Amino acid sequence: MDRPDGLTRAAVGLATLGPVGYWPWGPGTLASALVAVLWAALPWPWAAWLAIVLAWVVAGVPAAGRAERVLGHDSRRIVIDEAAGMGLALLAAPHSWAGAGAAFVLFRIFDIGKPPPIHGLQRVRGGWGVMLDDVAAGVLAGLVVAAAVALMGA
Repeated sequence: MDRPDGLTRAAVGLATLGPVGYWPWGPGTLASALVAVLWAALPWPWAAWLAIVLAWVVAGVPAAGRAERVLGHDSRRIVIDEAAGMGLALLAAPHSWAGAGAAFVLFRIFDIGKPPPIHGLQRVRGGWGVMLDDVAAGVLAGLVVAAAVALMGA
């Protein structure tokens, strides 16, 4: 393969979140944990966090698609999808370390376990295929967090 052009290098950098995707032990888990820490450590207004997460999704689809051509189909190095999915799960969580922890655990369970219909989304090709299963896992984790918060009256 020819040397990647500047746009491809930028897409790979975004899709891997720089060095995060090259972490040798669970880069997706590391990306998710970093997002949870970023969210819990800073006082994000809900609308600002939503804008950040939507930007990850919108930019992540083409970046992941281009990165796949360099790194391989749904490469474990592509972690922008985990960042976006984790960000979505956090939208429903209480803004606390406990809320971030609960959203993180649920997101990783749904992302790794891929229960139906999440598993079926992996058949989608390209950037959307990389992103959709993690976005769905994030939405599902967020729904469970929201239900738990409602049941607990928090």
